[in-house]
Amino acid sequence: MKKNRITIVYGEDPRAMVEVLLMRLKPEADLPREATIGIKPNLVLAKPASSGATTHPEIVEGIIGYFQSRGYSNLIIMESSWVGARTEQAFQVCGYRELATKYGVELIDLKKDRTVKRKVAGEELAVCAAPLGVDYLINLPVLKAHCQTKLTCALKNLKGCIPDHEKRRFHQLGLHRPIAQLASVLPVSLTIVDALCGDLSFEEGGNPTPMGRLFAGTDPVLLDSYAASLLGLETAEIPYLELAAALGVGTTDLSTAEVVEVNPEAKQAGNFRLTGRAEGLARYVEERKACSACYGSLIHALHRLEEEGELKPLIRKAERIKIGQGFRGERGPGIGIGSCTRNLDCSLPGCPPTAREIKVFLERCRAE
Repeated sequence: MKKNRITIVYGEDPRAMVEVLLMRLKPEADLPREATIGIKPNLVLAKPASSGATTHPEIVEGIIGYFQSRGYSNLIIMESSWVGARTEQAFQVCGYRELATKYGVELIDLKKDRTVKRKVAGEELAVCAAPLGVDYLINLPVLKAHCQTKLTCALKNLKGCIPDHEKRRFHQLGLHRPIAQLASVLPVSLTIVDALCGDLSFEEGGNPTPMGRLFAGTDPVLLDSYAASLLGLETAEIPYLELAAALGVGTTDLSTAEVVEVNPEAKQAGNFRLTGRAEGLARYVEERKACSACYGSLIHALHRLEEEGELKPLIRKAERIKIGQGFRGERGPGIGIGSCTRNLDCSLPGCPPTAREIKVFLERCRAE
């Protein structure tokens, strides 16, 4: 497969679409039959793919069927949901438990995996052992919005290959630099992007946008750059892309890309843009090194309050809502979300609290 090639297939049948992609890409060409193939979807939390949050299980089913029909029997599905969520519940709700049973494929909850140390650019990272141990790693991100990095796709999806304590530390380090470093130590062989109906408002889903396509390639930086352009973003707006390129992970130069549309006649017209909802709501928040799960739940709660016309009365009464590891030990007035803000005068515990809990808490704060 050419490093600079991006192959796109359009449609609405995930399994058929991924099989078409694989027949074009022929990933088995130089892969021994005894090779171990790792499949890493995005199962950030226990929500079905139709929500726009998680990878369609039919894509994984198509991949399993393709390789098993060609004599490959060592396939593993591996994932770690975000901090505070149970991967086992996501496996069940998202259809992966049933899939694994049907095809005799192993499921690995990376939250329970041992970790190994990898050093890159002077930084030591803790990485789950399973994705490092396979012969061929397939990354299956969902193209969607993210409340902190704007875009989540190929590189960001690899955060599911580190333990929870390292996910928290990534936020302490500023998120972008360690995401780039992680991509340089994880040997991803193929990335297939699920751009069927990603949520272009929030990474936790609920507002799916039909985009009707899968696209694939071997350069994750190039794929993320293409994904950004599809949503009207410049690569400079997503700092981890240039950082990863500087580490040799890939290129952000789309002029070098060979874009191949397998079935252009099936392409539906559409102008896909991020809604900017998360950025708009962020003006009500003072965030310091917040983990994505906690911050995302807060943004989702603010979204629901605004829908119900309850946000402005709350905000008029309070300072910006505080959240993140940077508030640990800080005392004094203010509304805080999550255990890191426990010493503030008015704080909601939890690591992380749910969006529902945050909404109820903020409504109570307004009433007092």
